[in-house]
Amino acid sequence: MAVKIKTKDGLIDISNGVIATVVGNAATSNYGVVGMASKNVIRDGFDGILNRANYKRGVVVKSENNQITVDVYIIVGYGLKISEVSRNVQDSVKFNLKNQLGIDTKAVNVIVQSVKVLDE
Repeated sequence: MAVKIKTKDGLIDISNGVIATVVGNAATSNYGVVGMASKNVIRDGFDGILNRANYKRGVVVKSENNQITVDVYIIVGYGLKISEVSRNVQDSVKFNLKNQLGIDTKAVNVIVQSVKVLDE
């Protein structure tokens, strides 16, 4: 399911893979986010940090009426305020989706899959 944007010049079709890449890059650029996590650890058989090529495994995109709802699955560093890191991720994802793709977000849901102790 892709996002379709109607313009005066035609139709723009943005795939969920592109949206997942933008969301993943926006989320992982925040302080306190160790990386992206898989949304379905049992099915994917992988409970570690996803690399950039697999960000779509940690992002769920639901589209309706030219607005999207995004679920972002992340891993947060131990000892950090999870609510603050999550709020920063929400703001960053909304900002990047609007500025890079021109997509309005209805909601950005952040799901913290695990906490990882950071190496010092």
